[in-house]
Amino acid sequence: MSVTGPLDGVRVIEVGTLISGPFAGRLLGDMGAEVIKIEPPGAPDPLRTWGQAELDGHHFFWTVHARNKKAVTLNLRTEGGRALLLDLVERSDIIVENFRPGTLEKWNLGYDVLRERNRGIILVRVSGYGQTGPEAHKAGYASVAEAASGLRHMNGFPGGPPPRLALSLGDSLAGMFAAQGALAALYRRSVTGDGQVVDAALTEACLAVQESTIPDYDVGGVVRGPSGTRLEGIAPSNIYRSADGSWVVIAANQDTVFRRLCEAMGRPELATDDRFANHVARGRNQDELDKIIGDWAAERQPDDIIETLSAAGVIAGPINTVAEVVEDPQLRARDMLVEHWDERVGRSVLGPGVVPVLSETPGTVRYAGPAAPGQHNDEVYCGLLGRSSTELDALRAEGVL
Repeated sequence: MSVTGPLDGVRVIEVGTLISGPFAGRLLGDMGAEVIKIEPPGAPDPLRTWGQAELDGHHFFWTVHARNKKAVTLNLRTEGGRALLLDLVERSDIIVENFRPGTLEKWNLGYDVLRERNRGIILVRVSGYGQTGPEAHKAGYASVAEAASGLRHMNGFPGGPPPRLALSLGDSLAGMFAAQGALAALYRRSVTGDGQVVDAALTEACLAVQESTIPDYDVGGVVRGPSGTRLEGIAPSNIYRSADGSWVVIAANQDTVFRRLCEAMGRPELATDDRFANHVARGRNQDELDKIIGDWAAERQPDDIIETLSAAGVIAGPINTVAEVVEDPQLRARDMLVEHWDERVGRSVLGPGVVPVLSETPGTVRYAGPAAPGQHNDEVYCGLLGRSSTELDALRAEGVL
């Protein structure tokens, strides 16, 4: 497997399951790190069976988050498994885990133990509520983290139940912050030679993206709530129904862009109307402005709206389904829809590309991930750690592998 990218030469051990930890591992692997994913023997990552599409009994969430990884089996509850993990730690840079806090310590694999073997090891820990605090001991899922952080409260329509996005957003946000922390810790290690613990919580990741909600409440007592298809006080920035019944997003809340929108609609006088002359005024008269734009959009086809506004320098676009996303010429041109061979099904599978794009050392999707748990046991334990085939057979018999 040819490794390319800015993290070429970095070795990551991933001992997490499902989404947040494996997402962090995937991001590091996309950027060229060698990621060794550990699964307990006989208890593979449940992510192997996630995803709504099925082909020959296989699901494809695994294809997205296991890509670029090597798979080994290892029972960390055994003394032999603990010894092998520490041997891997000695030869690695980062370990990613998303167990409930205290689990590694219960197995005598806390950070103090890991650091004794490798003072430069970086332990990335992803959990529901963080490693400290009165709720640290609790298990956490994205659904609860999104709710507890206040993020879910702001979704939906006023007066209605707060729906969730049809994705595990909290897990993905935590995985992103975990990967960011790993990179920051790698840089600091290059200065000091010492590793450290990166503590990423699902609740805190969800809180971190909430813009000014905290100071708005602290200073003005404002409790932001759901605003449906728009942002309250930010206008115009909404969806508008076109002549064929489909929806188009139009965002022109900046003064200069709003003037261009008025010109494109043939209503230049709106830009100097006291009701809409600046950001604050448009926010106060949001309903009236949305009706004016909605009436204009309702007389036009969606492609005409988007082409007219884009030519005028106004931000506009369609609300695409995934069927339309995979045909998007911009995403295709940017290699954001990548074919990679999935040996489980014997065909190429389309998946998301690598974000962000680096000019000199871009990340890559090198393969779709290991088909079976323990697929790389020989490569890792014999090739990297120098164990013999006889030793591996004995470890298998003992239930370590």
